[in-house]
Amino acid sequence: REDLFYRLSTVPISLPPLRKRGNDIHLLFRKFASDFGDKYRMPAIKLSDDAVQMLVNYSWPGNIRQLKNLVEQISVIETAREIDSIILSNYLPVERGNSPAVINKESNDSINERELMYKFLFDMKKDLTELKKLVLDVLPKDGSVDLNKDQVNIVNRLYQDLESPSVTPRVLPSPIQESYDYSHDSHEDSYEAHEEVEESLSLEDREKELIQKALQKHKGKRKYAASELGISERTLYRKIKEYNLNE
Repeated sequence: REDLFYRLSTVPISLPPLRKRGNDIHLLFRKFASDFGDKYRMPAIKLSDDAVQMLVNYSWPGNIRQLKNLVEQISVIETAREIDSIILSNYLPVERGNSPAVINKESNDSINERELMYKFLFDMKKDLTELKKLVLDVLPKDGSVDLNKDQVNIVNRLYQDLESPSVTPRVLPSPIQESYDYSHDSHEDSYEAHEEVEESLSLEDREKELIQKALQKHKGKRKYAASELGISERTLYRKIKEYNLNE
């Protein structure tokens, strides 16, 4: 019936696109930043004045979903908690005017894969932080360990990383001073070999490992495994084939 629309349309609601909502954009940014800070257990990111101006002036073709994904991406990848316009510009796609939209059938899968990649990056960052803490806990606190100059610099850098705002503060022993004997240069070769081993870790291996654990946890049920990983069942199925995983 043609009059059905008018019978149902009692109170019309007009919701403007994000680019026309002015200061609401910054309020939404702060809301998402707080949510992701709680989710990933890290301080929420905040914007400098020039970054706020850039945020408000952007056209936001993807509306609120694009803004939410951008905030999560910056929260996970950036170590700095205050974001300026230079950092923000790296995450804003170049505006292309009023060009016709191109329909991409794989767009949903691309978004899901990107969200999964953020999860992997955050998990790797968390593991690295725990590894740094473990190294510092193992070191003697009385200064009895014998290190060369390069090793002292590395340990002091670990203290600086763990004392940064992106990591939950905790009581740490005083940084190692450069009062050690630097004549033992035989340790340098072993450190370089250790560094090469760390660089060999790949994101794909981490992705494969998380998928395997999710499948094992849910006894091969892709629906529940995909839900836990935050991706679609179709994407998970494609990843299983890509990595030749047995359920």
